Order: sequence, then C-alpha cells, then structure tokens
Amino acid sequence: MARPIWTGTLSFGLLNVPVSLMAGERSTDLKFRMLDSRDRKPIRFERVNAETGEEVPWKEIVKAFEYDKGSYVVVEAEDIKSAAPESHESIDVEAFVDADEIDVRYYEKPYILVPGKKAEKGYVLLRETLRSTGKVGVARVVIRTREYLSAVMPLGDGLVLMLMRYPQELVDPADYALPEGKPSSYRVTGRELEMAAQLIESMAAKWTPGDYRDEFRERLSEIIRKRIKAKGATAKVTEEPEVREDAATNVVDFMALLEKSLKGKGGSKPAAKKATKKASKAPRKGSRRSA
Repeated sequence: MARPIWTGTLSFGLLNVPVSLMAGERSTDLKFRMLDSRDRKPIRFERVNAETGEEVPWKEIVKAFEYDKGSYVVVEAEDIKSAAPESHESIDVEAFVDADEIDVRYYEKPYILVPGKKAEKGYVLLRETLRSTGKVGVARVVIRTREYLSAVMPLGDGLVLMLMRYPQELVDPADYALPEGKPSSYRVTGRELEMAAQLIESMAAKWTPGDYRDEFRERLSEIIRKRIKAKGATAKVTEEPEVREDAATNVVDFMALLEKSLKGKGGSKPAAKKATKKASKAPRKGSRRSA
C-alpha cells in the first residue's frame, strides 16, 4: 500500500477535513549505475577538495552561497533552520479563485488528497462546491521543511493538491525574441491560415492519455529484460508494510461552521492575511473543529 507523504488537515474557514497527502505521479525513469568496464564493479563518487584533491569527510562539509564568481559566504545550519517555516500539519486555503485565471505554467507537481476516517462529508462538501463554482482553493502547505504555494481542485471523485511555482520562478516570454504583430507582418496569408485550421480540424481527436506511451522507455526495458534473461539473473521485490491511517474525526454541525466562517470573513480580501502571515502559522487551538 502506498505510504502517505504527509497527514494533517485541509482547512477552509472554520472547517477542518482530515486528509492524507498521497503521491499523484510515479517515476518511470530507468535507473542506471556507473560501472568500471574492466571488472563491472560500481564506481564510487567521492567528495574531493578541488584544490588539494583530498577526500573531504562529511563532517567537514558546509553549505555556502556563491554571491559572486568564486566568492562564497557560508550559510550555517542554524541560518537555514531559522528561515524554514514552522512545520504544521495543515493545508490552509487562503482564497478561492476562478480556475481559468491561473496560468498553467504555475502548476508543478500533483498530489492526491485522501480523506481520513469519517471525514468524507467535509471532503465531498468541498469537492462538489469547487466543481459547481469553477473555483480552486489557493493554499499554503509545509512539506518537510519547505512551504509551498498550492492549489486544491476537484478531479473525478477526488481532490487534487497541485504544488505551484511562485511568480519569481517563471520566465516571462517577453524576455525572448518572439514574433510580435499580425500574421500579415510575416507574410502569412488568409488562405494559409484557413488551410492550417482545416488541417488541425482534420487531426482533431478526443484526449485519451492512454494512447500515449513512452516508447523509448518500453524499447529499452525490453532490451534490458532480454539481457537479464540471457545472463540468468533474478530480481527480488520486497513489499512495503501496510501503513495504517487512523485519522478519526467527530461529527460536526457543518451549517454552523459555514455560517461562522462567512461572518468571520466579513468580505475581507485575502491580501489582508499577508501582514499576519507569521502569526497565522502558530497553532490555532479551539478556533476550528474537525469536519
């Protein structure tokens, strides 16, 4: 059984929905090791001082930031720890925005939110409301030691949490020399546009993801299987122990919590939370109840 990456609550307003964050993608890359061709022994990559050529033990290695070519400033473990966000087990939805307002380039990595035991009602409530309104929840979540911007959206019977890139991570297309202006400026005729549209229409199809496969990987995998068989090698697969998910919840009055959330908002804008971001990371006991 898949292991939860993170377990906590999905919070919006005064409602808490216990959830587990499960992987939404799987790696299909073929892993390779470097071997010495002479005796087929693995090659070990060592930590070597660039000037002396001597191996450096882990305890002597420090992290540094290169602020100028060849100039470094050491960053201590305490510095990194002080900058890290407080680790808390909550996906805090800060705002709900129209799904089509978010540029697809912001979406980076998918996860699947699985409801905890007896948390199905709150889960379904949010899922169906997002679906009917065409909104996605913009939230913040801390995974391990990093705080991520994320989007909560419905997908089939589930809720998907998409980790998002920050604006600073995106390159503006205007940074590149792109062909601006009208098609006629590039001698593209109306007839050519019409014929191109006809060609695209003739190739139109329903999106069926299963029709597309990594053919290179499949061919290479087949070659590897044949070589393993020729060598008479075997492989063992160790099953991971099943992970229990014991997130229990209490029955709550959803109408009352929704009404309190609406009154508490009072029409305030999400931006108002920015100034109190630090304070909002502290546990808020007693202000919410599990849903």
